[in-house]
Amino acid sequence: MREIYVINGPNLNRLGLREPGVYGKETLSDLEFMLHQEAQKLGVNVNCLQSNHEGEIIDWIHESAEKATGIIINPGAFTHYSYGIRDAIASISIPVIEVHISNVHAREAFRHTSVTAPVTKGQIVGLGFTGYKLALAALIEGGEE
Repeated sequence: MREIYVINGPNLNRLGLREPGVYGKETLSDLEFMLHQEAQKLGVNVNCLQSNHEGEIIDWIHESAEKATGIIINPGAFTHYSYGIRDAIASISIPVIEVHISNVHAREAFRHTSVTAPVTKGQIVGLGFTGYKLALAALIEGGEE
């Protein structure tokens, strides 16, 4: 069965508590439950991971190259400055879709730039948890450009 890695970066373990006006009241557990249900409907497995540590995220990206058919990643604040995560994504051949719960382009100026997006298949922003479902569907549909 196909497996998709879902990697969430720093502070996403605080969903439901952290700035609910921006990120909503649902928790990381709620997100993971929703993704597992959606994956089951679509006939795939999801491996949901979260870390506040850049190196751990890089290790998971490397690991996914051998174990998964795609990655959904929300790098959190690492989006804007982690060349290590950017280079890890660039080093693998499976598709990666970057997701952000909030519309980063409508927020502070420093959030407008993603160093990781240029090496991903695509980016989904501002659609809340629905963005993860859309990314999952896009990875399953595949389709090279």
